[in-house]
Amino acid sequence: MQNRALTRKEMQVEVKKLQKAGKKVVFTNGCFDLLHVGHTSLFTKAKSLGDVLIVAINSDKSLRCLKGAKRPLVGEKDRAKLLLSLKPVDYVVVFGEQTPKEILSELCPDVLVKGGDYKISEIVGREFVKKVYKFPFVKGKSTTNLINLIVNRYGSK
Repeated sequence: MQNRALTRKEMQVEVKKLQKAGKKVVFTNGCFDLLHVGHTSLFTKAKSLGDVLIVAINSDKSLRCLKGAKRPLVGEKDRAKLLLSLKPVDYVVVFGEQTPKEILSELCPDVLVKGGDYKISEIVGREFVKKVYKFPFVKGKSTTNLINLIVNRYGSK
């Protein structure tokens, strides 16, 4: 089986090849530090919008800048492996910036999918795709909630 955790350059070549073959390429991104049902719901919905799903993940350094010195809990290589084990995820690519704008400008996928409470006008990189979709968070399901639950249950032990 081919390697599906690609470098940015490899992903650029792959996206062009896929689009030339008539495939609709869907892109989503995030930290995905501790996988939960909110993430898997997003991936399933995103994959339903096209033929190929690319999940771009923040590098460890980028994630630390966004979430603080105690993160990531799971390193980028392990996060990539976990994501690739999920049926909807076709490719994973790591990016080092704090937003996906630059990688979106390089890849130019057909569809951009974001989870959360963003307005379409606030979604970074929307100018590099044909269509943007947003899906609300799954209520009560977040990495922060998981971390808080673990700390509350096990923090004093």
